[in-house]
Amino acid sequence: MDLDQLHTFLEIVRLKSFSKAALTCFRTQPAISAQVRQLEQELNANLFERLGTRIALTPAGRIFAEYSEQILDLRRRAQESIQELERVPRGEIIIAANEATCIYVLPDVFSEYKKQFPNVQLHVDRSYGSRVLQAVQDNLADFGITQLPVDDKKCQIVKIHSDEIRLIVPKDHPLSGKRQILASDIAPFQLLLPKAGTTRAKLNSWLEPVEEQLQVSMELDSTEMIKRFVMAGLGISFLAASHCREEVEAGKLVTLSLGPEPMIRRLALVYRKDKALSRAALGFIQVTLDQAGENLRPLGLAGAGD
Repeated sequence: MDLDQLHTFLEIVRLKSFSKAALTCFRTQPAISAQVRQLEQELNANLFERLGTRIALTPAGRIFAEYSEQILDLRRRAQESIQELERVPRGEIIIAANEATCIYVLPDVFSEYKKQFPNVQLHVDRSYGSRVLQAVQDNLADFGITQLPVDDKKCQIVKIHSDEIRLIVPKDHPLSGKRQILASDIAPFQLLLPKAGTTRAKLNSWLEPVEEQLQVSMELDSTEMIKRFVMAGLGISFLAASHCREEVEAGKLVTLSLGPEPMIRRLALVYRKDKALSRAALGFIQVTLDQAGENLRPLGLAGAGD
């Protein structure tokens, strides 16, 4: 039984004629009759009574006509709902990202998106490092925002944000007046390091020449804790410049570029290549790119993390 058979059946009921229904359905009368026989065989019941040149519904036919109308009506309503979804997107989008990204990179994205798509709910799955990518791979999140490089050929990877990882120190710290910081400058001071992730891996590589001289006081997994502890004089640390802009502008912290080359982190929007993108999802991609100030472009693939 298929929807076309139901349509044919209801046309016969409406017109009370096989021959007239054949014309409106653009079929031959034998083809129409064959469809009705298939329905009757599947239902194990006669749907029409032949009364000379006239036809009438059997009791089974009347019941089936009622349900057929409901089924086709549901199809029409489903089509209309889907079309309406494209006109006025609704539903939800799940974004996997770490807390700092949500606080310092995404607020303008979320704000603008809600203006353009007020009926779509945004849900944030707070994840870290490789778990962001895993959430996208497992289809638990529609989008992930994570630090490059990312290694997954099944995912589309779009650069959306660049930032510099800098040393942060209290405003009166001995290093605060330096123009650029080398790893050797760090050795005499207590360090507060991020606990894990791509930034930590980059810092480990940068600090490797003085690894034996380092004084690691604490390892922390919270951007806010790092800032608070540095301002309290418990040590010096490293953060993306955008994560401590307010404290720098308020004169509570000083940020210093790492040398000999600045340490740059790049964030990407990640989503599955095989995932069907609704208008709401496409809108999120565009708003993210517009707010981040980057052009849409796939990037080369290499490691993973955040």
